[in-house]
Amino acid sequence: MTNEFLTQLASTPLLADGAMGTMLHSRGIGFDECFDALNLTNPVLVADIHREYIHAGAQIILTNTFGANRYKLAKHGLADRVAEINRAGVELARRVVAASFRHVWIAGDVGPLGIRLAPFGRVQPEEARQAFREQIQALVHAGADLIVIETMTDRNEVVEAIRVAREITTLPIVATMTFTRDDRTLFGDDPATVARAMHQAGADVIGANCSGGPSQLLRILRQMRQAVPDARFWIKPNAGWPEQVGDRVMYAATPEYFRDFVSEFRRAGANVMGGCCGTTPAHIAAMHQALQQTLHITVESVESAPTTPTIETGAEAAHPSHLARTLAAKKFAIAVELDPPRSPATQSLIAAAALLQDAGADVIDVADTPMARMRMSAWAVCEVIQRQVGIETTLHFPTRGRNLLRVQGDLLAAHAVGIRNVFVVMGDPTSIGDYPEATDNYDLVPSGLIKLIKQGFNVGVDHAGISIGQPTAFFVGAALNPCSPEPENEIKNLIRKLNAGADFFLTQPIFDPQALREFFERFADKTGRPLDRPVLVGILPLVSIKHANFLHNEVPGIVIPEAIRQRMERAGEQGVREGVRIALELVEQIKPWAAGIYLMPQFNRYDLVAEIIEATRRRV
Repeated sequence: MTNEFLTQLASTPLLADGAMGTMLHSRGIGFDECFDALNLTNPVLVADIHREYIHAGAQIILTNTFGANRYKLAKHGLADRVAEINRAGVELARRVVAASFRHVWIAGDVGPLGIRLAPFGRVQPEEARQAFREQIQALVHAGADLIVIETMTDRNEVVEAIRVAREITTLPIVATMTFTRDDRTLFGDDPATVARAMHQAGADVIGANCSGGPSQLLRILRQMRQAVPDARFWIKPNAGWPEQVGDRVMYAATPEYFRDFVSEFRRAGANVMGGCCGTTPAHIAAMHQALQQTLHITVESVESAPTTPTIETGAEAAHPSHLARTLAAKKFAIAVELDPPRSPATQSLIAAAALLQDAGADVIDVADTPMARMRMSAWAVCEVIQRQVGIETTLHFPTRGRNLLRVQGDLLAAHAVGIRNVFVVMGDPTSIGDYPEATDNYDLVPSGLIKLIKQGFNVGVDHAGISIGQPTAFFVGAALNPCSPEPENEIKNLIRKLNAGADFFLTQPIFDPQALREFFERFADKTGRPLDRPVLVGILPLVSIKHANFLHNEVPGIVIPEAIRQRMERAGEQGVREGVRIALELVEQIKPWAAGIYLMPQFNRYDLVAEIIEATRRRV
């Protein structure tokens, strides 16, 4: 059986099925339900969809087990039924195929675990391997003809899955990745890199699925084949990028559009083609008809295949930022600070941002040269995160070290790449950083820069009153240090920032909420009115007593009460867990009156911050 499938691929291309989830949802199954459990609770519905794809011409059908691993099933209270659900998926498909009297291959479908691998998630590699082993063994024992590991975003995760499958079985193994709009994985890998990794890990067939529409996956197929010319390739595109229309998710690509790409896929070297999200039996029927007419097509040589990727861009957003809308709606906002990398590599940064997005963060704040250390440009990092992860960012924008020309040029660049939130701050003096001899010159203090943005750029003019062509739409934040040793001076600065037009404020890490309330009362007494702008309160998870003592004694603006330091000292080796508990207690104390929190991960412990976010979301 193993050799028959691969032998057939060598002589003729095969047609796989289309979307299962799209079809289930169209028949009344909600996205919050467990699709995989339908193998047990509504097998007739699943069988009907398999049957429709076979009648449309599919020669490979994927079992309804995409999310049937212990982590995804646990969300539905079904973690102990992994083997049962996967076995039922294969047996159900087998009965449909037998009744069709057609030769159809049954592919055991394995999707991503739905949780990140360490260090940017909480699952260790061995735990991931155990989860994959549990599912793949069930599919193999139930009689699947091949294993399909699909819709992967993490190169490391797909490699672990392939290796586990190779240890378990001699069945053919297919592995495919999904890509963002810029033809990169969510972790920043290009098609050539992941193609080589999957091939070297032992996959018999490699490729791409989901992502965008046929046009994008055609580009990706060519790049993969350029990297691994001798591989076999599997391509299953979405019916274009999804669009929310009312309560429905719609896909624009028609069956006729898919039909027109069959010959292009064939020329580019696809051995298997089909459809993913948004596709239906009608799409597969159109592809089946076209495939019969392309069997004579000669596959193009690798040297002649175009490989230059085309990056698709959307229209510039004109509406308020997500952060602005969240705060305006009085929803509790969660922002998380990330530092730019010290190298051109962004994979780790992307992984961290993706973990935080999955946990429920609203926005990622990107610091600019924190502690005056040399790092990648913050606005470039913001653009990468927004493009590759899809979560909104806030650009930290220090005035120190920037003259008027650079300030305005950087603002234009930030707006052009889609950044809408900026956090104006003075910035750390260069004397404490990597290059103490570098200049600290600046033309604007923070309140002056806020005024330039809100009363200049956002109106459509520069600092000299000259038109910039069209207004910008920045949502501007400013710093607030309620623990300042000079509270009267801090209040004066706060008033200047308010008069300049600041939209929101971020505070230094707060460990005594009462002190913050007292600062607000002092401001109200001074001005005769309460502070009427949203404040995101800084929350910094402590990890040890040494860490707490350092912050309290050496970092200006951070005051940690003795009671908290004593708790950290008593915690000893459990300091990390105690730090998380303290952070959650602080969140609960400020939640009734704060607009949100501003989390500051320490020592790259994004997993701890994700834990705090998830706990906060459950309690809001």
